[in-house]
Amino acid sequence: MIIRKEYLNTLRKYRDIQLVKILVGIRRCGKSTILDMLKKDLIDNGIKEDHIICIRYTSEDFDEGMNDKEMHHHIKMQIIDDQRYYLLLDEVQEINGWEKAVNSLLENVNVDIYVTGSNSKLMSSEISTYLTGRYISIPVFTLSFSEYIEFKKDSNLTKKELLNEFIRMGGFPIVALGDFDEQSSYQIVEGIYNSVITSDITKRHNITNFDLFNRVVKFIVENVGKTFSANTIVKFLKSEKRALSVESVYNYLEWLEKAFVIYRCPRYDLQGKSVLKTQEKFYLADASLKYCIMGFNPKSVAAMLENIVYFELRRRGYQVYIGKNEKKEIDFVAVKRDERIYVQVCRNLPEESDREIENLLEIKDHYPKYVVTLDELAGGNINGVKIVHVADFLLCDAY
Repeated sequence: MIIRKEYLNTLRKYRDIQLVKILVGIRRCGKSTILDMLKKDLIDNGIKEDHIICIRYTSEDFDEGMNDKEMHHHIKMQIIDDQRYYLLLDEVQEINGWEKAVNSLLENVNVDIYVTGSNSKLMSSEISTYLTGRYISIPVFTLSFSEYIEFKKDSNLTKKELLNEFIRMGGFPIVALGDFDEQSSYQIVEGIYNSVITSDITKRHNITNFDLFNRVVKFIVENVGKTFSANTIVKFLKSEKRALSVESVYNYLEWLEKAFVIYRCPRYDLQGKSVLKTQEKFYLADASLKYCIMGFNPKSVAAMLENIVYFELRRRGYQVYIGKNEKKEIDFVAVKRDERIYVQVCRNLPEESDREIENLLEIKDHYPKYVVTLDELAGGNINGVKIVHVADFLLCDAY
């Protein structure tokens, strides 16, 4: 088993703390495997296997209509003494009222609880009602570049070749573990995407005009890395002789977010030091989602580099914003406690323009500033702005 060390270290940090640990992320991003890693780690640390209860709620062993009382009873029957038990509960959103069962177990039994889920049912308002202050949400993303290299350690590819493959193929573990060609990879990702759209969005929210919903998704996918609003999408659809209300667009965006297909990146006003609520950007859970829907296009690489850097910052625990500095834009302002870094992303440094660097130099503070690029000759420091190749940025220990 290939260990995703960052997630395992996070779970170790919260082990035996009286909180429900909820791992959330898009389908097939590796949540179930992380639970398997945790089980092995518990056993390696002396926990008896019969005190680790692993249940996958998509299993055919369970009735589709299982409720919280039945879930509670089924788990309680397996707890036969007063010693601590470790509950590893996979895809719990399949059980209506799961949070009631989990809350009761947390209160009344000597247990340490870890759960996973892939959609909005997991993060519904009921969690706030039953688990207020008693859970921590741990986002799980597709593979980082460093994890991708680990998954591909038996290949003979160079770091440069692996980076090119990572940019084109994305980071879904199932793709990285196989030796698939590009077409097969995109077919696998398309299958993941379709299962998310069907199970987590269109069925759950009774979307009847599937064509119109797909047009909204396509607009978002085509505009990764660009600022736009719900009104922008409404106007676009109007130009195609299709009508959709702003409220419906807001709903579609929210549902895609809750299914972890897209992630919202708000704008931050560097002058007023406030988060703005207009003209946000959206990023896809994995770059391959764009290619499976639209096909691979070299012209889209710049936007998907931005997508990759965004998630690298998120994986490292940063809150990430688009920076607005008067009329200039900074691709990312990443904040973590008292740390801050500024990042511009470009495919290549333009020879006739210093725009990427000048935008950063106009920020008059002493936090680290980076230009991240695919340029082979990237390197150096220009008046405090570090020019870094994307591979080095993704693999460095700290910024």
